[in-house]
Amino acid sequence: MNTDKLPPYISASDKVILFDGVCKLCNAWSNFIIKHDKYRLFKLCSVQSEEGQAILLHFGLPTDSYETMLYVEGGQAFQKSDAFFQIMAKLGYPWKTACIFSIIPRPVRDWMYDRVALNRYRLFGKYDYCTLPSPEHETRFLNAKL
Repeated sequence: MNTDKLPPYISASDKVILFDGVCKLCNAWSNFIIKHDKYRLFKLCSVQSEEGQAILLHFGLPTDSYETMLYVEGGQAFQKSDAFFQIMAKLGYPWKTACIFSIIPRPVRDWMYDRVALNRYRLFGKYDYCTLPSPEHETRFLNAKL
């Protein structure tokens, strides 16, 4: 997905990962990013937040159901397995080695991605509310307000 103009709340140099803030798997993914993003390349954003909703609208994605993680870099958005591989490549070694699986054709990768994404609440659980970043990680989130 590519647009000529930048999504709201995002600058040209931002690398933003949108995630489902009530999903326990998605929150674990966010914690993984915080822990392993040594160079602080990424900002995180819950799809339920004002910023997340505006970004979803910008790319013409639904704002009431969340079937994919979205990775936004400048005016370009990546979904599903493409988003995963974009992020893993930027995390560096050893995480970059996961990109070897990008040789699998996208329809097959995305089918596998969808099996987990569409069953994530049943498999991993769901919070009753969107969790907020801790004060020490507040700067890792796009326009976080505690």
